[in-house]
Amino acid sequence: QLQLVESGGGVVQPGGSVRLSCAASGGDLDYLAIGWFRQAPGKEREGISCITNGGGITDYTDSVKGRFTISRDNAKKTVYLHLNSLKPEDTAVYFCAAPADLYYCPGDPGRYYYWGQGTQVTVSS
Repeated sequence: QLQLVESGGGVVQPGGSVRLSCAASGGDLDYLAIGWFRQAPGKEREGISCITNGGGITDYTDSVKGRFTISRDNAKKTVYLHLNSLKPEDTAVYFCAAPADLYYCPGDPGRYYYWGQGTQVTVSS
């Protein structure tokens, strides 16, 4: 059973940066796309980025384009999300997720099967 564990969250000042990691165990990431999601207090979970199994294709929601960068190191079984130029509205719990058997990024969030427990990012001065 694939397990995903996020790390790297914390309190960051506006304009600052942080790198989140999503480490996999119990299985390989080589054949799976990975998505990052976030959920702010009182709001629904939203998908913010995704990367295909080989890293050749990435996608971002409009609110993070140009500020966040997703990458992966399959040898380390880890996917990263670099958050730059952070804003208070980026405050949320960030989750990584993987579909059961897709190498491409599914458009439907319901296709994600494996989820991490999340890591909190708080943007505040």
